[in-house]
Formats: sequence, C-alpha cells, structure tokens
Amino acid sequence: MRKFFSALVVIPLGLLFIVFAVANRHLVMVSFDPFNSVNPSVAVSMPLFIVIIAVAILGVAAGGMATWFRQRHWRRAARQNEADARRARSEIADLRAAAAVSRGGTPQLAAPAPRGLYGSAGRDKQGATL
Repeated sequence: MRKFFSALVVIPLGLLFIVFAVANRHLVMVSFDPFNSVNPSVAVSMPLFIVIIAVAILGVAAGGMATWFRQRHWRRAARQNEADARRARSEIADLRAAAAVSRGGTPQLAAPAPRGLYGSAGRDKQGATL
C-alpha cells in the first residue's frame, strides 16, 4: 500500500519534471563574474531546466543543513536525558539488590536496559523512530 502511494506521488512528479525539461531546454549563460556582464571571465552555458533544478536542489540541501544545525540543542538534550535515565535505571537496580540482600532474600538480577537512543520500544518494524 505504501509503495502504491509513493508511486502515486513520484510518477506525476517525474512527468512534471520531464514536461518542464522539454519546455525549458534552451541554453542560458550562467555567469559568476559580477563586474563584467558582457564578456564574463567565468561563465557556463547550460539548459535552463538544469539551472533551475540545480538551484532547487541546492536550496533544499541548504535548508536541511540549517535545520540540522538549529536542532543540535534538542539532540544534545535527548542524549543527556537518555544517559541520565540509563544511570537512574542502574542505580535503582543496585538499590533493589541492596534492599533484597538486607531483607535476607536472594538478590534479583535487573532486566537489561534497552539499547539505542530510543530503546527497542521506540521503533517500528523498519527501524524508524516512532
């Protein structure tokens, strides 16, 4: 079902790109010389659709990197909270074992803590974070 919906989006988007490329295939001069627009020293001639699609890809990549860098605070806080929770689980297990020994019973082994940043319960079948 998921593949069907992916195809439902990807196929029309691909057709849209093809129509856009065919309609904008004339060559344009891309210049990187801001001082001499008539005879630029650094210029490339390429189809217009390549220029527009390349600029869109660069914009998406720049936006993704900016978002990644702005969220570093939250990722750091999540790592610290996970480490605190792991430390607290270990301390609770030690306290329970000490309490069992002081009562005269046999100490019980604590269940192992889940591995990873979110634990085994925080992921679906494909391993994606819930």
